[in-house]
Amino acid sequence: MNAYIFPGQGAQFTGMGLDLFEGSHQAQDLFLKANDILDFTITDVMFEGDAEALKQTKVTQPAIFLHSVILSKVLGESFKPDMVAGHSLGELSALVANGTLTFEDGLRLVSKRAMAMQKACEIQPSTMAAVLGLEDNIVQEVCESTPGIVVAANYNCPGQLVISGEVNAIEAACETMKEKGARRALVLPVGGAFHSPLMEPAREELAAAIENTLFEKPNCPIYQNVSTTAVTDPTEIKKNLMAQLTAPVKWTQSVQQMIVDGATHFTEVGPGKVLQGLMRKINREVTASGATLPEKENK
Repeated sequence: MNAYIFPGQGAQFTGMGLDLFEGSHQAQDLFLKANDILDFTITDVMFEGDAEALKQTKVTQPAIFLHSVILSKVLGESFKPDMVAGHSLGELSALVANGTLTFEDGLRLVSKRAMAMQKACEIQPSTMAAVLGLEDNIVQEVCESTPGIVVAANYNCPGQLVISGEVNAIEAACETMKEKGARRALVLPVGGAFHSPLMEPAREELAAAIENTLFEKPNCPIYQNVSTTAVTDPTEIKKNLMAQLTAPVKWTQSVQQMIVDGATHFTEVGPGKVLQGLMRKINREVTASGATLPEKENK
């Protein structure tokens, strides 16, 4: 069975999407439609902007979404997922790819998500840190025993977790992780504590937008970050998506469940190769590759 996976924040790069735009009339139409929906020319930043410009939250999240979703549409007949999943932001890309959301509604939700998260980041100083080389349960125990708000936020692959919370709590937890034998415990250059209780204001704002958006029955199951199991019921998909901003991204568990349910090949759709790298650390017995662009249309 073919599983398609969609990356999250951090996969962006300068010039992203230009090959899609130049190679397909369909892609051009969708990019230009995105400029109108977002009310700014995101294509200028994606195609010509520098890394600093791409780091702006209002740009990063829609840019990755657009690259992923437009690529899935340009793939045409070859895009036949039996199941999908997306890492954090990538979950919205996956929901457009499997027919749950329209392109337009998906982009509006991504834009709302980015703005809401930015506002939540400004309310309280917070950050995230990568922890390498420790068992999940040890990371969880350190988080629970550290004063302040600090939680396990991203279960990326065995031995690679990201923690999220208040700056002081993150710094203290990192020191304890090193004492417990972590290979690395490194504070990340991010502006907020994503997937932690500190994102509650953003969750409430996004939940209202999700509630007012039509979710159709998908063409294939999505394995959501919160539940890690196959979901096809639109009401349940909405509920899980609402919970996602304050709950951990259980990526390892989601991928493992997809394999149990029959996934034999994973295709990453979107910028970069981050998820392919994680796949090799989660399970080497299944194959993973990036989506390949079809031949350019004749101009």
